[in-house]
Amino acid sequence: MQRSEKRSQTHPAALAVLLVLAAALSPAAARVAGPPEQSAPQVGITEHLGDTVPLELRFRDEAGQEVRLGDLIDRPVVLSLVYYSCPGICTPLLTGVAEVLNLMDMRPGRDYRVITISFDPSDTPKLAAEKKKNYLHLIDRREFPEEAWSFLTGSQEEIDAITRAVGFGYEKQGRDFVHAAAIFVLSPKGKIVRYLYGTSFLPLDLKLALTEASQGRVGPTINKILLYCFNYDPDGRRYVLNTTRIAGTAVLLTALAFVIYLGASSRRRAAADGEGNDHGS
Repeated sequence: MQRSEKRSQTHPAALAVLLVLAAALSPAAARVAGPPEQSAPQVGITEHLGDTVPLELRFRDEAGQEVRLGDLIDRPVVLSLVYYSCPGICTPLLTGVAEVLNLMDMRPGRDYRVITISFDPSDTPKLAAEKKKNYLHLIDRREFPEEAWSFLTGSQEEIDAITRAVGFGYEKQGRDFVHAAAIFVLSPKGKIVRYLYGTSFLPLDLKLALTEASQGRVGPTINKILLYCFNYDPDGRRYVLNTTRIAGTAVLLTALAFVIYLGASSRRRAAADGEGNDHGS
């Protein structure tokens, strides 16, 4: 009877840690320490992997001609969403796209196509043409055809449809917009297969994404952990480290490891006591 009472005792420290874990895992704590929810953010990106963008949308190209989005998405596509008068993150984003295209060994216009769409309905085809000229000049490859990179403008209705489809949230502030930075890789049928975040990209990452897109395969976002560790700061227009979320996760993992350690120690002591009692009897 005495042996069973010993085994049923709960270590006070373990009980305290369990209470901490229970509080930390409550719904209120989960809102702080948990991964980002999948509801569409006001500013930011919610991944819609496997979804198909609306191919019937119609935009204006840099020459002012109306184009159907589905007619451009006839091969793997690198899609970017910017606005052409952007004084901030759009320039490094498109520069990063031009730089990685310059390093790619895939054939533009044949293996893939690039589409940039402005989410500012006041942008004009003339401004789009100027931006296209500027960024094509950053690409040294002679075999990069102009038609392989389209710069489009459109109405608010069309813009809303494409931004909702890819989970791109932005907000107008004065004359400018607050938004995140990413490119979206689409299959020849318009399926979203990969999100690549930031303003600089590795040729291998983009090549793998385009290869998956050509096969219609949906690939996981390698750096999706950034969505958990970083939040987009609308004021600074950049991603900032979410120390609260990281610290909360670290505390939970440490507490869980401590509970496991205490449980293992208690079992070893109980086993040792049992063997001692058996030998004594």
